[in-house]
Amino acid sequence: MLWVGFHLPALSLEAFSALLGPEKAAQPVALQAQHRIAAVNAAAAERGVAPGMKRATALALVPELVLGMADPLRDAEALQAVAHALLAFTPTVVPAPPDGLLVEVQASLRCFGGPARLWQRMSDALAPLGHRLQRAQAPTALGALLLARAGDESHPPGPLTRSALCSSDAAWATLHERLLGLPAAWLAPDEAACAQFEAMGLRTLGDLRRQPRGGLARRFGPELLLMLDRAWGTVPDPLEAIEPPLRFHSQAELWARADNADALLAGAQVLLARLLAWAQARHARVQSFQLLLHHESRLRANSQGEAGVHVSRIEITLAEPTGDARHLHAVLRERLAREPLAAPVLSLGLACDSPVLGPPPNGELFPSQAGQREGLLRLVERLQARLGTEAVHRLAVHADHRPERATVHQGFTVNDKARVPAPSSAPMPAARLTRPAWLLPQPQALPERQGRPWFAGQPLHLLAGPERIETGWWDGDLVCRDYFIAQQAEGPLLWVYRIRPAPPEGEPGWFLHGRFG
Repeated sequence: MLWVGFHLPALSLEAFSALLGPEKAAQPVALQAQHRIAAVNAAAAERGVAPGMKRATALALVPELVLGMADPLRDAEALQAVAHALLAFTPTVVPAPPDGLLVEVQASLRCFGGPARLWQRMSDALAPLGHRLQRAQAPTALGALLLARAGDESHPPGPLTRSALCSSDAAWATLHERLLGLPAAWLAPDEAACAQFEAMGLRTLGDLRRQPRGGLARRFGPELLLMLDRAWGTVPDPLEAIEPPLRFHSQAELWARADNADALLAGAQVLLARLLAWAQARHARVQSFQLLLHHESRLRANSQGEAGVHVSRIEITLAEPTGDARHLHAVLRERLAREPLAAPVLSLGLACDSPVLGPPPNGELFPSQAGQREGLLRLVERLQARLGTEAVHRLAVHADHRPERATVHQGFTVNDKARVPAPSSAPMPAARLTRPAWLLPQPQALPERQGRPWFAGQPLHLLAGPERIETGWWDGDLVCRDYFIAQQAEGPLLWVYRIRPAPPEGEPGWFLHGRFG
């Protein structure tokens, strides 16, 4: 077996900074726990802020310091998203809280074309989550995790090499050699045991291995020996792999109350990245999801008359399932831009109950009708998100011979978008058009001289017709017309009609109803 351990050294800080947005995350940022600084970013460290410092001291050094609270629940959700992203490559993913993961990849190497390609695919899948990773490989799970935590230049994890895979004896020897120099405190059961290690001069795992096993068991319990044996691979190490849930739900508490859509986008983008990682773990795509806005509303009250937290729901439904983060983010951004906020938003939630299982469509080397159709559908979805579903219409055929009633405007539904044809790049066959595509909102009366209609001071030449339309007697809007295709001298083609029977003297009998081209 080949295990790869992942260590996320800045998981807690990165999970918090992702909710701030790029501009504020570039400022000095720190996390506090029990009134002391727990983690800092590079900008804060340059200004003198360091872990272990008191909160008041840090604020005195950097008054504009962006300070957040350490949140184990937030860290656990971020770690779970990384685990979901790795499940797309192997079914054996084991979380090692608070900041570690283990994956078994022996069976995946051949499937993904070798170690180098597998690691590249993993890196691409983990990049949207925005975490810095240290990784290491080893024949044992705990050994891989400890080596990943080390991550030093003297023992770099390096790429997965074929030489390390082919020689199992060399892999075991390398593992044991590297484990000897790791800190003994990493296997200490508690802080008291860690202090005892220091007092006894047990600084490395090699020091622990050289001690009598009976004495270690009496002083620190059998668990320490079991951990050493699991790291060295002398005893089995049964681990339980996780499975992605059937339904997705994730929540992110905002650093500050959000009063507009722009302030929500950073948190929404984090949740979308987690959603797609979960969908990839289930080998599925996303067609619909709900964005939950949790905000405190002083205008709303419960049955006892007390103001509480109100939840607003934003439904997003696409015509076709997708795994494209940019498209989902663009649709959500357009929707949030027109969504009024009744009160400041405190936290966000994202839920998806019905992923679309199945492989994604094949990639295309050259544009095809399917790809062009997808682009048209995405345009419709973005317009609906920005303008509203009721503001985007399509023309539909209506069973009526009267030209002004032969088409109607209808809104796009999911079923309508699923039937959108792909635009064709092939030349249209030449066809004789008998009716124009452009009709005037109201027919325009034309003057008549010597039995011929005139337009713009010139007589019209009737080229084709008449096409007689006589209908509408059942609804009180009787139409009796003879339609002709007419043309000005060196002018465009027009669609005109003459009323039947002839109108009384002095009333117009010819009308312009449409234009060709």
